[in-house]
Amino acid sequence: MKAIVFLGDGMADEPPLPGHGDTTPLRVARTPNMDRIAREGRCGTFRSLPEGYPTSSDIANMSVLGLDITRHPGRGPLEAAAMGLTLAPDQIALRCNLVTVRGGILEDYSGGHISSEEGRALIDALNERFGSDRVRFHPGVQYRHIIVLTGDEFAPDIAYEKPDDHQGDPVAPNLVSAKTPAGEAAATLLREMTIESQALLDAHPVNRKRVAEGHAPANMIWPWSAGRRPDIGNFEAKYGCKGAVVSAVDVIFGIGFAAGMEMVRVPGATGWIDTNYEGKADAAVKALERADFVYLHVEAIDELSHLGDAELKIKTIEEFDRRLVGRVMSQLEGKGVTFAVIPDHPVPVQLRKHTRTPVPFAVWRPGQMPDSVQTYDEAACLKGSFGLLEGDGFMRAVLG
Repeated sequence: MKAIVFLGDGMADEPPLPGHGDTTPLRVARTPNMDRIAREGRCGTFRSLPEGYPTSSDIANMSVLGLDITRHPGRGPLEAAAMGLTLAPDQIALRCNLVTVRGGILEDYSGGHISSEEGRALIDALNERFGSDRVRFHPGVQYRHIIVLTGDEFAPDIAYEKPDDHQGDPVAPNLVSAKTPAGEAAATLLREMTIESQALLDAHPVNRKRVAEGHAPANMIWPWSAGRRPDIGNFEAKYGCKGAVVSAVDVIFGIGFAAGMEMVRVPGATGWIDTNYEGKADAAVKALERADFVYLHVEAIDELSHLGDAELKIKTIEEFDRRLVGRVMSQLEGKGVTFAVIPDHPVPVQLRKHTRTPVPFAVWRPGQMPDSVQTYDEAACLKGSFGLLEGDGFMRAVLG
């Protein structure tokens, strides 16, 4: 039996919801297709961010896929793998956000959602200033980029803070530091580049133009989550089925690539609200002809949660349900496919950062008796017959 998971990144929330009282975006939004999966299937909750691990999307999505998070290599190496970068034994990779800083305060973890073209120009400038045989910046999507450090003196023993956890906070106390003496060389170099990057990027024509047009400048780097070449285990070896990943962002592709899954890139898939929903839906249906399992990931809902925009989060959940979930289901109905829906983690819009609260999920399998849950949301799924699952429990429920 084939299966598809609809992953709405950051879709879960926690009350109260600004402007709506004691509720959540999922409960306000019109989601007939996800509600149908819940009504005709079985529901529960899943602990995607166990204590002792960062509250990051890489950990959460590895958890949803039932991969071994004790082998988590760091965000940097996963995204580097998605870019086609094979790390040598003497290299470490870090995720590098382009962020907005004013008066020593982190205002925006995404540099005002800078475009990929603008981001590439800034990465080129960073390579001109800092690039060497020891340091190389690699451009990614929008504000999401990679730094690779080369040399035996560099180790990934680096303490860091996630930028989306610190909007409105001072930058200085949240710069990277060494966890052990082995990490000191890398941490020192990264702090120096971070501090020096602001003057360089503030003066860049891309940011001068952005400011003149009323947009936030992407005027500082924020390196985080270092590691070496990933080794997280193979999806097919664990579950006995071929998997494919449809996404727009490198962290999800990196997890899929490292786990031996097919990476399906879709023209117009942006990781933002202008993403090509229909193209991703059709690509997922096509991928299911080659694979047994498809992980269909949408990033935009998470981004709006970090912005704290409740109304746009509600609207985007509705777009996700109508343009993606509904489109896939209409093409695959009656073909014996299992449908499941889940977020990777909550991002309450009033907090604008990830929490560890278990996320709601629903699984509809042909011929399976439904439970009593009638709608897909955080409160309803608490009453589902699956109860609270952990580890690879969600994937076992999906794959039967």
